[in-house]
Amino acid sequence: MTNPLLDFTDLPLFDRIKPEHVASAVDILLADAEAALQTATAPEFPADWNAISKVLDVASERFSRAWGAVGHLNAVADTPELRAAYNEAMPRVTAFWTRLGSDERLYAKYKAIDVATLNPEQRQAHKNAVRNFVLGGAELQGEAKKRFADIQERQAELSQKFSENALDATDAFSYYAALGELEGVPEDVVGAARAAAEAEGKDGYKLTLKMPCYLPVMQFARSSALRETLYRAYVTRASELGDPAFDNTALINEILTLREEEAKLLGYRNFGELSVVPKMAESPEQVIKFLRDLAAKAKPYGERDLADLRVFASQQLGIADPQAWDWSYIGEKLKEARYAFSEQEVKQYFPAPKVMAGLFKIVETLFEVSIRRDSAPTWHPSVEVYRIERAGQKVGQFYLDPSARAAKRGGAWMDDVRARWLRPDDGALQTPVAQLVCNFASGVDGKPPLLTHDDVTTLFHEFGHGLHHMLTQVNERDVSGISGVEWDAVELPSQFMENFCWEWDVLRHMTAHVDTGEPLPHTLFDKMTAAKNFQSGLQTLRQIEFSLFDMLLHTEYQAAAAPPGGVLALLGKVRAEVAVMPAPPFSRTPNTFSHIFSGGYAAGYYSYKWAEVLSADAYAAFEETVGADGQPNIETGRRYRQAILEAGGSRSAMDSFKAFRGREPQLDALLRHQGMAQAQPA
Repeated sequence: MTNPLLDFTDLPLFDRIKPEHVASAVDILLADAEAALQTATAPEFPADWNAISKVLDVASERFSRAWGAVGHLNAVADTPELRAAYNEAMPRVTAFWTRLGSDERLYAKYKAIDVATLNPEQRQAHKNAVRNFVLGGAELQGEAKKRFADIQERQAELSQKFSENALDATDAFSYYAALGELEGVPEDVVGAARAAAEAEGKDGYKLTLKMPCYLPVMQFARSSALRETLYRAYVTRASELGDPAFDNTALINEILTLREEEAKLLGYRNFGELSVVPKMAESPEQVIKFLRDLAAKAKPYGERDLADLRVFASQQLGIADPQAWDWSYIGEKLKEARYAFSEQEVKQYFPAPKVMAGLFKIVETLFEVSIRRDSAPTWHPSVEVYRIERAGQKVGQFYLDPSARAAKRGGAWMDDVRARWLRPDDGALQTPVAQLVCNFASGVDGKPPLLTHDDVTTLFHEFGHGLHHMLTQVNERDVSGISGVEWDAVELPSQFMENFCWEWDVLRHMTAHVDTGEPLPHTLFDKMTAAKNFQSGLQTLRQIEFSLFDMLLHTEYQAAAAPPGGVLALLGKVRAEVAVMPAPPFSRTPNTFSHIFSGGYAAGYYSYKWAEVLSADAYAAFEETVGADGQPNIETGRRYRQAILEAGGSRSAMDSFKAFRGREPQLDALLRHQGMAQAQPA
């Protein structure tokens, strides 16, 4: 066994996978999967769930796991050689999955399966599979079917190129600042910038567009000119206003045109209609109404937030006419003035190791598991591996990749390495494995990495996704963990976990000042709590702006007959309707909107707000049962684990929610959590 991508004995051999392994592994695994497909669709092969699974699912799962490892490395350890190997193989990989999902012979086998012979998990997976065959083009014929397959292949290429351009445009920028320009910037950020310049043998302080550098400069740098330099570079990434080699404009138009054509081939008026078919939402119109209703509730708060910023900027900072690159700085200064603390002060109490220990403690207590360090090959020295156990038995494992670095995609996400599955080939129970990826700052001067409270919240968010994947008790792969969960409900467990970042009895266990070891003072926590909903109106409107733009882009916008100004004109209309914060004309937000152009959230970005209603209401159950000692109720945690996390996609998200809450979700808890439940501001 010389190709590590063909070794399925345990976890992926990430440290041994090389670009030259990709093509040969794809050749072999693709041939195996193709052979399995031919076997399972032969006329004499039984229309039996277990028989099909034993032949076809086993082969396709191996193929999926190997390709998943390659795709993961492409996202976290990109090199020109790996990128070339990935892009060379991708058309063949995409073509196979398209063929598999549209094979009318396999579709006929699934329709012929006697549903009465299936257990409840299998019935749900079967229902999803039949629906997905239809959405995958299985009922198309002749030229329409060929065109559908061509569209899938081209969309995969375009989405990958969009992601590459966004990463390359981000990595390509650097600004070497003089020390005098960095007045106000936190010491650890300045130290990291100096170290980055020294590593290149250059003078000055290297600033980049990676979040651990970009955001603190925007929040704290007193130099408006420096903020403007980074801001302009950031909001024009991957556009015609930057390096033309990274311009995503043409890709956006082609992606939208192909999505519209795909939807019409399948009998839908637009891609928005197609997108909601497997989701909780019943129609794009329902989503748009939900977003506009929420915007109406949030807008008065957003207007008040903006007015506060303008007054403070003028009276206290001498900024009479704030520009786009000034708002983060003004907001941070106003928060410091109003609540007498700064993010930089808070950050000193959140060393990454202490935060992880605190996160593990609440998870272990609430969900009755234990988390232990584990060992496995990784793709970078900073990556850690853990296992989750219950009653001494392994439940799942996860990789944690916390740090930002070059050649690593920005943002934070959870992805699965493999799913829980009672394997049909050997009867063994395969345990689930997840990857948790963040982009936090690294430690400097021998100190551990320091996390902002937002970083802590992000970590809890991604861990919530991981728990959903790893704590499942479902044995059918296609509906275990996050598989089969409606896309607009998949954020429920992640956003649910964020709430614990605002509980004193949880938070105090994960803090220790980086220099003194002292825990976070309760007085500072009180200030943080008072500031929790600072600018929540503006933040809510920003999310609604993205969500509404996304849905209108996939319902009303016609890329083939785009109006003057294209997608920017539509974004301008959306901003005029729901936003209160002015945006500069040079901003090119869509050009790096990776969620909808390369991340699976097309006509689905609303899911964050939709699921926030679910998660806030679910967390309210914990607020209602909290103990006298301030600790979450273990019985409530057990019910949540069993009803939501363990059930995975084995039933509808609404059924799981009602199993936990006893009723359908209500909006009240979300508005209360975000400080928008009281009477609207004048």
